[in-house]
Amino acid sequence: MTAPSRRSLLRASVGLAAAGALARPFVANAAATTATAWWVQGFAPEEDVAFKKIVADYQKASGNAIDYTIIPYAPMRQKIVSAVTSGVVPDVIQNNPLEIIALYAWEDRLVDVTDVIETQKSRYTDTALLTAYCYNSVDKRRSYYGVPYTLAVRPNHIWRPLVEKAGYTMEDLPRTWDAFYDFFKDMQKKLSAQGMRHVYGLGFQMNTTGNDSNALFDYLMIAYGGQGIVGKDGRLHLDDPKVRAAVVAALRYPTTAYKEGYVPPGAINWNDADDNNAFHAKQIVMDLDGTISTEVAVAHNEQDYRDIVTMGLPLDNDGKPVASQAPSACGLIPKGAKNVEVAKDFLKYLIQPPVLNELLKTGLGRNIPCMPTIVQDDPWWLDPADPHRGPYIQQGLLGPTLSTFWTFNPAYAQVQNEHVWPSAWADITTGGMTPEAAAEKAFKRVEEIFAKYPIAQG
Repeated sequence: MTAPSRRSLLRASVGLAAAGALARPFVANAAATTATAWWVQGFAPEEDVAFKKIVADYQKASGNAIDYTIIPYAPMRQKIVSAVTSGVVPDVIQNNPLEIIALYAWEDRLVDVTDVIETQKSRYTDTALLTAYCYNSVDKRRSYYGVPYTLAVRPNHIWRPLVEKAGYTMEDLPRTWDAFYDFFKDMQKKLSAQGMRHVYGLGFQMNTTGNDSNALFDYLMIAYGGQGIVGKDGRLHLDDPKVRAAVVAALRYPTTAYKEGYVPPGAINWNDADDNNAFHAKQIVMDLDGTISTEVAVAHNEQDYRDIVTMGLPLDNDGKPVASQAPSACGLIPKGAKNVEVAKDFLKYLIQPPVLNELLKTGLGRNIPCMPTIVQDDPWWLDPADPHRGPYIQQGLLGPTLSTFWTFNPAYAQVQNEHVWPSAWADITTGGMTPEAAAEKAFKRVEEIFAKYPIAQG
């Protein structure tokens, strides 16, 4: 768990000004050549405009060419899998989905990019570096197989007017985990009594597809004390009673809320966009969901933008801070790439603080830097005039964070691909199992998966 202090931020920012506003490439013009890049389409059009500008600036400064293709998120996932499977790959891709960095590193399908990381290593958060530090089962060692350029966490998104209509203020919200989320159940009762019978207190994503349900389970498990489920050595720790108890608690709380009617009935069949849609339609009072894309989506509507409250995680039930899992989007170079040197040079250029800051600001802060110096040196990120960026930055960059579990062992990526934990929710909500029985079933499957990913120690 990492949480940079203000003093460390100030120390780390020394030298950023020296980097200058003009970021320069690392490959001499005499070596000019072309690299291909596949880039995921931005959530906002401005993100794509910014990426194109950065490519143009890089080409002008280096003499190299970047032949890029911008592709929507879902089709890009399929395209990457097909390319890596066939061996006919571009020079630069992203970890889309996030966990492929661990899976492809394990399979020796990625180029080691330690030399790229080294150019800015001192600026990264420890959590961002861990995301990219994966195990190669062929070389039997860990190394950097991705270049982080942003990170994301899951804040609470809350409709202030619905809280107030229920007779409360934001200051009334309890500060510890179960009490915090239980309070939204009471809000639902108060709203229902006023005739708002189709507004639900909790927007938990309980589907057995997509990414949101996996991430929600991990957040719940961490809050209940299960952050040690996978050690940094890659070993599974289901023999730890604390971890087992946390899993059971993370199964019990949302399924009980669902069965009691505090989560929309359709939540078990949602896709990753449906909770956002339900929130924007004001069918749920709160949503625990990744990034501030929920807020950015209504930025054109000043009233709605101001009515949404972005709030970090409550304390755990013992009153201690809960660390947020903070995965990073990374640039990857697949093995078989024809122009590794220019690909590396472009990634070195991209992660220079002035360049990266320009890219991320255009998304209105939906993606935040994984380098504290960028936030420290640009007041835009913590501008109090914006109600959302500050709380999001505080949670994701300045507060305590954890790496994803698949960073330590790609077996956990397979656990998520199979939706082992959300399937346990389904065993409880529709299959009639107790949380304890569903947990035992899930434990067996998780152990089977981890047995296929042995990591050499030492």
